[in-house]
Amino acid sequence: MIVAGEASGDMHAAGLVNEVRSLDSEVRFFGIGGVRMRKAGVEILVDSASLAVVGIIEVLKHWSEISGALKRMRGILRNEPPDLLILTDYPDFNLRLARTATECGVKVLYYISPQVWAWRQSRVKVIRERVDMMAVVFPFEEQFYQRHGVPVRFVGHPLRDEVQPSQSAAELRAEFGLDPDNTVVGLFPGSRHSEIRRLMPVILGAAQILHRSRPALQFLLPVASTLREEDFAPWLHDHDVPVRLVPDRAREVIEACDAIITASGTVTLEIALLGTPMVVVYKVAPLTYFLVKRLIKIEHLALCNIVAGEQIVPELIQSNATPQRIAGQISAILDDPQRARTMREQLLAVREQLGVASDSDSVGRLVIEMLADN
Repeated sequence: MIVAGEASGDMHAAGLVNEVRSLDSEVRFFGIGGVRMRKAGVEILVDSASLAVVGIIEVLKHWSEISGALKRMRGILRNEPPDLLILTDYPDFNLRLARTATECGVKVLYYISPQVWAWRQSRVKVIRERVDMMAVVFPFEEQFYQRHGVPVRFVGHPLRDEVQPSQSAAELRAEFGLDPDNTVVGLFPGSRHSEIRRLMPVILGAAQILHRSRPALQFLLPVASTLREEDFAPWLHDHDVPVRLVPDRAREVIEACDAIITASGTVTLEIALLGTPMVVVYKVAPLTYFLVKRLIKIEHLALCNIVAGEQIVPELIQSNATPQRIAGQISAILDDPQRARTMREQLLAVREQLGVASDSDSVGRLVIEMLADN
């Protein structure tokens, strides 16, 4: 059984499945996931698109779908236990499922760790009780779990070698129907419906400010696999900003852009690995932010800044995430070639800071090893 609750988890879980099947084609996978996991051959029992929400208030609003999926997976663990349960990120759901697996004697592998090193560190006690092995993708995570007595293996970050330049910006712009000679700004509002509702107004507001001062500016918006183009219609309908929607080709969009306005999350690491300057925006329900702010233990929010250990790219959080401030930060990048060049160099250096795992420590080999032990 394998579970991923959002677009980035779906991507990483699909990569895991493909790696395992390259080692043993007989292994069968089923569970919760999205388009990429289905394409990798996973039998999808619950589509992760219905579960992809962020924030305490947002989770409460979608609790019936989430609790229904949890009940179904728990039933399978009790009545038809798999040989292994693989959990990918999505901690509030997955740690509950891990408890049931432990009660049923099913081994648990957790791939893509919850950010317990960043906030709610008390969850590490729960992980120690319910997880047989953590497969982590950042070197500092391995050190964190070792300090807390949790079995852990660093398996390398899947994006480190996977995310590589493919085509020139000019070629991609022409492919997307844009003028290759005019500046392009990417709009990355996230992969969850709750993120879209929170971020589209401020991101589009920033795009409108930029468009008024730079009429030739072009905008690209990648549509995540968990969303549809129609999901953006309510916001785009009321704006005169020329936004081109591109379904499920986020990496090509990154390469085509001169600068990007993005939600926080795994995507900031993908953008960093391709060296595109960005501004990171974070905005959740006021009550969610009030509660979360008091639990955060790290200085930076964007993954690229966390890995770098410094603020390479601007972070505009909550009340600071206004159209005017976002537009101002993007203008500063577009107007200052030296600033943009320095940011690109710092972002590209993040690749080396991710570290490299040995072939024997790959996540696919770890899955095969745990299945053999079982």
